[in-house]
Amino acid sequence: MSGTELEDAKKIVDFYNYVGGETTFLSFEKDEYPMDEAGQKEDILSTKEQPASIMILAMDGDEIAEIGTIHSGNKIKARHQGELGIVVAKKYQAKGIGSEIIRQLIDFCKGNGITTRIQLDTRCDNEVAVKLYEKFGFEIEGRLKNTTLINGEYFDLYVMGLML
Repeated sequence: MSGTELEDAKKIVDFYNYVGGETTFLSFEKDEYPMDEAGQKEDILSTKEQPASIMILAMDGDEIAEIGTIHSGNKIKARHQGELGIVVAKKYQAKGIGSEIIRQLIDFCKGNGITTRIQLDTRCDNEVAVKLYEKFGFEIEGRLKNTTLINGEYFDLYVMGLML
């Protein structure tokens, strides 16, 4: 597990573009990740400048196995909240990597002196993810109906939260 550096930008973009095709549970498809390498470098710099934001990479040699993020804003009324994102490549799933990254992200939030609440969105039918988040104390706080449309079928999202 390591923090991100500017040299990681291309690998991060390639990883997201690849895993977008492995599952329908992400908000983007294969080759649909919204950033290019330059945009990813800007995001890495911006994340490093935010004391309540972090991006963690789980590596297998030179290959990214997983990316975990906490993104927090600067607005006074909302900076206490971090948005959790986690993506594990299919071949690395069910090996405990996701749990370890979530643990590290929660520990980062507990120790940064700013974050008191973590929020995330996940599809309601992603039972493995829902159970994983619940294991760490996240609670379902709401349901956003018909948020995702895949091949003519609508799916709902859970909004889940964890008070630290």
